[in-house]
Amino acid sequence: MASLSPLESIQEFAKTVFQKAPVIVLGSGASAAHGVPGMWPLGQHLKSLPTDASWTYEESQQWSIFIDDIDNGTDLETALGNARLSQDQTSLIVHGTRDFLLPYDLKAFNAVLADRKSFPLSSLFDHLFRSTHRTINVVTTNYDRIAEYAADASGHSHFTGFEYGHIQHRAKDLGMRLHSGNQATRTVCIWKVHGSFDWFRDSQNQIVGSRASVISPTGFTPLMVTPGIDKYRLTHGEPFRSIFGCADRALEAAGSYFCVGYGFNDEHVQSKLIERCEGSTTPLLLITKEVSATTKKFLGRGMCKNYLALESSAGGTLAISPENPGGLHLAGEDIWQLPVFLNRVLGVTS
Repeated sequence: MASLSPLESIQEFAKTVFQKAPVIVLGSGASAAHGVPGMWPLGQHLKSLPTDASWTYEESQQWSIFIDDIDNGTDLETALGNARLSQDQTSLIVHGTRDFLLPYDLKAFNAVLADRKSFPLSSLFDHLFRSTHRTINVVTTNYDRIAEYAADASGHSHFTGFEYGHIQHRAKDLGMRLHSGNQATRTVCIWKVHGSFDWFRDSQNQIVGSRASVISPTGFTPLMVTPGIDKYRLTHGEPFRSIFGCADRALEAAGSYFCVGYGFNDEHVQSKLIERCEGSTTPLLLITKEVSATTKKFLGRGMCKNYLALESSAGGTLAISPENPGGLHLAGEDIWQLPVFLNRVLGVTS
């Protein structure tokens, strides 16, 4: 019997992953494919935000620490962690982040509205729902609505922990679903552990979703957890505590994992995932432009026995696995990109 080619081996591994109804983990790389800027351009934008003449000396000093770090090439997460910004300055960062990134989100929406087949995630959702499964779980650290748009474009319901409608209250039942007749519709559950562009808290501490708000409503604060020292404190409150619970349960129960553009740089998401992968043979498949140093460290420990990571390589793709920890080059195969991966590896076309 002839041995499998490298591409055939990848196809076999992917087949196993997708037969097990994977939890999909989306990182910033998944959004970058739709033009949403990453941390570096966001940092450049945030450092240009106008300062406030009413800031105290200490606030001005801490802001200078942040600016100096960005100017010296420090990544945004570290720069915001090094500076002890006040509550007002953190609010400035949150509003600045939303104002900078939201237009790209809306541009992505207009693109999928013009062409419902333009999002590869839509094709992936369709592929996964060609089974008896009624739910797909997506866990993401992104604020944008790329996953929601993809579910809509493929004709499937989505649920983010909020009720349906233009003014959305938090769902009392996190298992709520739309129904067609007596049966729940196929639903993409999107657990946004760091918040969303359309989540807000009002002056009375009430949480609401407002999909139509391009500009943050007066008196409302966006519910988005940005990098920095307040990151872990903020996620202990609602709605994040409930969303994390749902994400954790999905990750714990997953038969497999499919990570897209995720760098394993967030303890909020990866602890359960790493625990499962290192404590069992749960398969992990990662596609990304560049495997992060954190990911390489995790995989390099040798405790994860069932993984495949695909990253960009000159003229093709580098496939990293327990059998080839240094990577195997596949010339002419750009299967680290989601649309190419779906077509070449899964045989899925838009």
